[in-house]
Amino acid sequence: MRPHRLGLIEGQNLVMPRPISAKYVHTNLIALDWRRLADFYVSVLGCEPVPPERDYAGEDLERGTGVAGASLRGVHLRLPGLGPDAPTLEIYQYSREGDALTPAANRPGFAHIAFAVPDVEEARNVILAAGGKAVGEVVTLTTADGRHVRWCYVTDPEGNIIELQAWG
Repeated sequence: MRPHRLGLIEGQNLVMPRPISAKYVHTNLIALDWRRLADFYVSVLGCEPVPPERDYAGEDLERGTGVAGASLRGVHLRLPGLGPDAPTLEIYQYSREGDALTPAANRPGFAHIAFAVPDVEEARNVILAAGGKAVGEVVTLTTADGRHVRWCYVTDPEGNIIELQAWG
């Protein structure tokens, strides 16, 4: 593997190895009630459960997560529209949660999960009726190359931010 140069920080030229061989497989979401949240993503957004349900506890889980006394339950949900090998949304619930933060679109770290929908307003109304909340308004932005995206942020019933988008 030959190293290559990466200029990510202004004034620095970092030498990094070539990228590893990787494939995106899932995003994890920690829930307060994993069954209720999984049902929301299945019934409202068309995700599909990928058996088996997960039920983990013990020393290996504690060592792997760095959480003393860790035990968790949950499920993987195949994301819609990408076929049988699509990445999954992994929804887990720990027996003890850490402190929750108020969702904010500008908080450092993972901010939202996005779904392409045919009609943003209709999808927004369905999510709000299913227990989600509005974060902002439905808006249309124009990209530098002239394309238009209509989108909004909403939350699932536990406050995790979802982007709904339609390109036109």
